[in-house]
Amino acid sequence: MRRVTLFVNGASKHGKVVAVYGTLSDLLSVASSKLGIRASSLFNGKGGLIDDIALIRDDDVLYVSEGDSFVDPQDEVNGASEQPGAHSDWLTLNIGGRLFTTTRSTLVTKEPESMLAHMFRDKYVWGNKQDEHGAYLIDRSPEYFEPILNYLRHGQLIINEGVNIRGVLEEARFFGIEQLAEQLEVALKNTQPPEDHSPISRKEFVRFLLATPTKSELRCQGLNFSGADLSRLDLRYINFKMANLSRCNLTHANLCCSNLERADLSGANLDGANLQGVKMLCSNAEGASLRGCNFEDPSGLKANLEGANLKGVDMEGSQMTGINLRVATLKNAKLKNCNLRGATLAGTDLENCDLSGCDLQEANLRGSNVKGAIFEEMLTPLHMSQSVR
Repeated sequence: MRRVTLFVNGASKHGKVVAVYGTLSDLLSVASSKLGIRASSLFNGKGGLIDDIALIRDDDVLYVSEGDSFVDPQDEVNGASEQPGAHSDWLTLNIGGRLFTTTRSTLVTKEPESMLAHMFRDKYVWGNKQDEHGAYLIDRSPEYFEPILNYLRHGQLIINEGVNIRGVLEEARFFGIEQLAEQLEVALKNTQPPEDHSPISRKEFVRFLLATPTKSELRCQGLNFSGADLSRLDLRYINFKMANLSRCNLTHANLCCSNLERADLSGANLDGANLQGVKMLCSNAEGASLRGCNFEDPSGLKANLEGANLKGVDMEGSQMTGINLRVATLKNAKLKNCNLRGATLAGTDLENCDLSGCDLQEANLRGSNVKGAIFEEMLTPLHMSQSVR
């Protein structure tokens, strides 16, 4: 078996030792795989073209070409010895059809671990494609590459007006220039307007209300109303889903058929509010005040507070006929003198809840937790079948 050492045409480093077998085409195929190029010709050390595999001897040193003429590897050695700087030779890059002339040292010194540094640190290693004028072809945007090249030249990030910072950032990431990418991320963040999370005021919200028809569903999902004064306003049919209404003043507001699903109402004041047909599924109203609220809709539309967190709420004197409080948490809540006829309280946590004077006729308390609950002065007797826990 014969072995030969293969180098890229004109190179004297990064050779590969391979076994010779089969035809010349088989050897070229192996050379393509080992050297990462499209091998088409073989030369011996004196530049002779090898066209027959029988001419190859054991331990020969061969130079693989992609079709170009033989380049003596001694030219590279001599060029390096003539220039102690090693990387000071000039080269031209063809970036997306636009030519950039720079030195090899510019591309490899500032960011030695970048893709550009690896591409041009050693000649012929990457087998970079060149156009008819010898410029290295790189299929990227010239507009975004120019600030990167200038950064490699003098270390300063300068982007001309009208050039998209995000585009330059993507090019920096592509070429693996990490320090520049970090600077660009900061610059991009500074160009974006700051996010405004400040709560919406009463004055701003009233403007929205005046411009919206009475029965139109105003979309306020996820908005921040924390601490706002929305008392006595007509808030019917408004979508407050997942909105922040904590510590809001909603006294005597009309929230008929509003959607308060998963809304934050903690610490809010809803005394005397109209909550007919309201949807408050999984809402958080811990510590809120709902004294004297009306949940009862004459048309039969029932308020839905299923799964709501109502810990410590004060709902004294509220009208809640037919209300759905299934699996809601009412621990330590005050429900004195409430009308809960036909209410669904199945699986509800009523621990230490004050239900004194409540009307619980036909209410469903199956599976509810009534540990420590107060049932004094009940208007109607509580049947054993209504609560089994």
